[in-house]
Amino acid sequence: MTRRVVVTGMGVICPVGNDLPTAWANLIAGKSGVGPITHFDASAYRTTIAAEIKGFDAKDHFGAKEARRMDPFAQYAVVAAREAVRDAALNPEELRNHLGERTAVIIGSGIGGMGTVTEQILTLFERGPAKVSPFLIPMILPETAASMVALEFGLRGPNMAVTSACATGANAIGEASEMIRRGAADLALCGGSEAGVIPISVAGFSAMRALSERNDEPEHASRPFDRDRDGFVVGEGAGILVLEALEHARARGARIYAELVGYGTNDDAYHITAPDEKGAGAAACMRLALESAQMQPEEVDYINAHGTSTPLNDATETRAIKAVFGEHAYRLAVSSTKSMTGHLLGAAGAVEAIFSVMALREGVIPPTINLDHPDPECDLDYVPHQARRAAVRAVLSNSFGFGGHNVCLIFRRLEEA
Repeated sequence: MTRRVVVTGMGVICPVGNDLPTAWANLIAGKSGVGPITHFDASAYRTTIAAEIKGFDAKDHFGAKEARRMDPFAQYAVVAAREAVRDAALNPEELRNHLGERTAVIIGSGIGGMGTVTEQILTLFERGPAKVSPFLIPMILPETAASMVALEFGLRGPNMAVTSACATGANAIGEASEMIRRGAADLALCGGSEAGVIPISVAGFSAMRALSERNDEPEHASRPFDRDRDGFVVGEGAGILVLEALEHARARGARIYAELVGYGTNDDAYHITAPDEKGAGAAACMRLALESAQMQPEEVDYINAHGTSTPLNDATETRAIKAVFGEHAYRLAVSSTKSMTGHLLGAAGAVEAIFSVMALREGVIPPTINLDHPDPECDLDYVPHQARRAAVRAVLSNSFGFGGHNVCLIFRRLEEA
């Protein structure tokens, strides 16, 4: 018998807040986290804006020595995991001594420690091989975030990274849920982390003409489903969830946010960066999630869209939603929180899954800001400008990535079997 999986804790660090309460409050208020790049001199770049984390000093969380030995993507993961563990009311000592062997850690990253890679390559060529950091290799591995979280709490269960471009965080959550369902773990810390506001990343995406160049209006640059959208805004951050077998959560009296009932994952096999323009792969993935959840399309009330603010993605995702939901697509609320957070790359799916769970729990749907001139091809209810109170029973969270990766998660209010 497969086990039911519930969400009992969540932690976030992202451009609109360095913890979940702050991030959620700013999201509901429609505040943008986009501004001029401060992490490096971007004056020579086509795009000079990004969605950066603000007011974060790693030394405050790790001390100066340890902070130097961790790439920011691993730092963000540990900080978000600490919040998630506190939020789940898990005792760190009990985790380490009694639950560690039955707790999985699955945390992904799209580019891992790419910032450290570029810094150390410069060191190599400018100062020679003897000056390269002895911590280089562990700092850059995508699975280092999962390893550092395991070390933080003494978690000795399955541990790995999932990497599937911009679907990474959602894939990690889905795979963690499958691990719990089949009995390989009782708990999991899962999600994604990314430190993507770095010179090589911005240069690379800019060379592809994937980024918005609305440099004079950074807060209005990310505008999913808008006629005048011109690309996404790169961001950074982490989202970590505590998933738990339902019976395990009940046995310890845990507060349960929601049940994770559906997980779909597939690939377009169409193009290395562009989505299938008909949205066939995304539509098939949504159907897989609905089948996994044993739900009808009409039972979904809200979709947290991938909604990147790129010309191709937003129209394609709209077509896919209409293909799956038919007339119900026009009764659904659909919004893109990337309009405020920017695109967190490998962390996006995890952070957006957390926002989806919050919408379900709080009965408030986050808005799509900057939707001033709706694209005629994007004709659904995208909750423009202002958050909306609504009775939400089930939420679908979409995550799509370069390489054709598609992941869909469905969360529902907990119902008795």
